[in-house]
Amino acid sequence: MKNSSSSSSLGPGGLDLSQVFFKSISNAAPPSPTKRHTKISVIGVGNVGMAIAQTILTQDLVDELALVDAKSDKLRGEMLDLQHAAAFLPRTKINASTDYSVTSGSDLCIVTAGARQNLGESRLNLLQRNVALFKSIIPPLVKYSPDTTLLVVSNPVDVLTYVAWKLSGFPANRVIGSGTNLDSSRFRFLIADHLDVNAQDVQAYIVGEHGDSSVALWSGISVGGVPVLSFLERQQIALEKETLEKIHQEVVHSAYEVISLKGYTSWAIGYSVANLARTILRDQRRIHPVSVLAKGFYGIDGGDVFLSLPAQLGRSGVLGVTNVHLTDEEIEQLRNSAKTILEVQSQLGI
Repeated sequence: MKNSSSSSSLGPGGLDLSQVFFKSISNAAPPSPTKRHTKISVIGVGNVGMAIAQTILTQDLVDELALVDAKSDKLRGEMLDLQHAAAFLPRTKINASTDYSVTSGSDLCIVTAGARQNLGESRLNLLQRNVALFKSIIPPLVKYSPDTTLLVVSNPVDVLTYVAWKLSGFPANRVIGSGTNLDSSRFRFLIADHLDVNAQDVQAYIVGEHGDSSVALWSGISVGGVPVLSFLERQQIALEKETLEKIHQEVVHSAYEVISLKGYTSWAIGYSVANLARTILRDQRRIHPVSVLAKGFYGIDGGDVFLSLPAQLGRSGVLGVTNVHLTDEEIEQLRNSAKTILEVQSQLGI
């Protein structure tokens, strides 16, 4: 599939109507060189990739959006479907191609592509196929956008973020995994639902692996600036540990529930990743729990490992990891989560 895009060339011979439809005013200066052109590339146009692309468009985050996928017909169909909504969306140039040159000059490359698990296939074999897939994705992204930031969404996200980092040769601050950003949103929603408040007033993080060994930071939860657990202690209100663990398990299994009901997840991860893209591209320096190189934090050792920690994000990627106070139990759980990921990585031989 050749590069397809929005175009102003119509009529016989491809007449460029933009040149004849408008007449320049006299003594006009050229366009300002200081205006920054922003571009995002989304790799993989499955349910997740298109939910991300659609959310990016509706939130007016970029001037140009590039889509890449191996399936040329589906890719062109998705591009046309988005282009046909141009009258209802902020003006964005949309390109699509199976050739990675379409991603050239991207500020942010979002990787959602991944192999699907075959019936009876082991998790390790699936992971090995995804690593092979990344070997065909990451190098061309680096070639055409050497200054980009990589944002990995494909699962298992922590291991594949590590793989992307190794394949790219990028500094660690420019390789990020979507991690537990969405898990934390689900966590905040469940707490808000229990307390009947707005989720935006709840400060709460899930850290560690995006998976079964994730860690809920109960000690740091606050609502409207009020630390929840210490408040309950002062009020002599007992909150059983089983209740807390039940909420955490709801977070862990919530994606499985969505998948069992509709076959896949898309909208929540679409909003989550667009939220990360906004913070990065607009240098908002907000704190997100995302997968970062975690070696050296909270006593995590044993090798290079990516897992989610509350990190400040901006135009250059990860600006730093927030110095959140964890209890001894939370630190131990976080280290165990790191060990779980490292064990998987050791089987890959990377």
